[in-house]
Amino acid sequence: MGKEVKSVEYGLEKIFEGAQDFLPLLGTDYVEFYVGNAKQAAHFYKTAFGFQSHAYSGLETGVKDKVSYVLKQDKIRLVLTTALKSDSPIGDHVKKHGDGVKVIALWVEDARSAFEETVKRGAKPYMEPTVEKDENGETVRAGIYTYGETIHMFVERKNYQGVFLPGFVKWESDYNPAPVGLKFIDHMVGNVGWGEMNTWVKWYEDVMGFVNFLSFDDKQIHTEYSALMSKVMSNGNGRIKFPINEPAKGKKKSQIEEYLDFYETPGVQHIAIATDDIIKTVAELKKRGIEFLPPPPQAYYDEIPARLGKHRDMMKEDIKKLQELCILVDADEEGYLLQIFTKPVEDRPTLFFEIIQRMGAKGFGAGNFKALFESIEREQAKRGTL
Repeated sequence: MGKEVKSVEYGLEKIFEGAQDFLPLLGTDYVEFYVGNAKQAAHFYKTAFGFQSHAYSGLETGVKDKVSYVLKQDKIRLVLTTALKSDSPIGDHVKKHGDGVKVIALWVEDARSAFEETVKRGAKPYMEPTVEKDENGETVRAGIYTYGETIHMFVERKNYQGVFLPGFVKWESDYNPAPVGLKFIDHMVGNVGWGEMNTWVKWYEDVMGFVNFLSFDDKQIHTEYSALMSKVMSNGNGRIKFPINEPAKGKKKSQIEEYLDFYETPGVQHIAIATDDIIKTVAELKKRGIEFLPPPPQAYYDEIPARLGKHRDMMKEDIKKLQELCILVDADEEGYLLQIFTKPVEDRPTLFFEIIQRMGAKGFGAGNFKALFESIEREQAKRGTL
């Protein structure tokens, strides 16, 4: 596991002692995508991923420049937003990046304090604290820039009882496919440019009070052709985890370089979503048309019992079933995890999703890196971008 020992040897509680408490985060409030056609994107996420209609804002609610659909599944809220006019910064964002994550909204008790504390520590303001009201109460939101054009929005909703935010109405729909078992966002991964990872690690430490509790270098994350480096940042209670990836030198172009070529700036590479039953969730996603990365070779699955080590007796899943679904398995001192990665969910090879089930493990599947990246490279080769 190499440097993943950082979370194993000391335990997360010990590592998080270094986290600062000036920015208490209660969880992920929502993730907002800027997309070319929110109506169609909403249909995709409902049909393929089992999200439910939740809230809506647009022309019918008095908004003239954009439309937003809010989707929900358990504790996850996705907001899909599209520009209604050609001179919109939303449209400019989509033109440059394609569909992608613009806002990572963080649920806080005090949005004004969160904004003031982070700006005081060097954050670039995106939106000053703003009170939004309707008949259901009021919210306070404030935002700062992070890597690329991505935003962290602080959301205070303790005085609000509405469906989502002021200006939104309940989205009624006759079409609501059943959920697939997605529970909450486990982590979100950002890709940054050459030599930028440590800059953003320091930014999260200084501005957000996060700690770096896992690190992987290019000696750990590499294949015959490509390599990358990664550091995992987390807030003090461990509810928010942001791994940050940077490309490293290799014989050919890495997946991070490919992402940067097509997204054109740093941005969110993937969103990892937790499930309590990955076999059931992945089987259903496949039925609904979600495509996953190709499977590793037979030897990978033959080695799973040895990889599990002392946890092999606690594993309940059938390895043959995992192989059939191309699910990966890894372990650390505290347990094991199961994970699988989709192919990019739009035409540009940028954003994708991870489905993860943790059975005690606190890591990120370091033992799967080689198999995973070789699968990604096979896809890159098909696209002619390796």
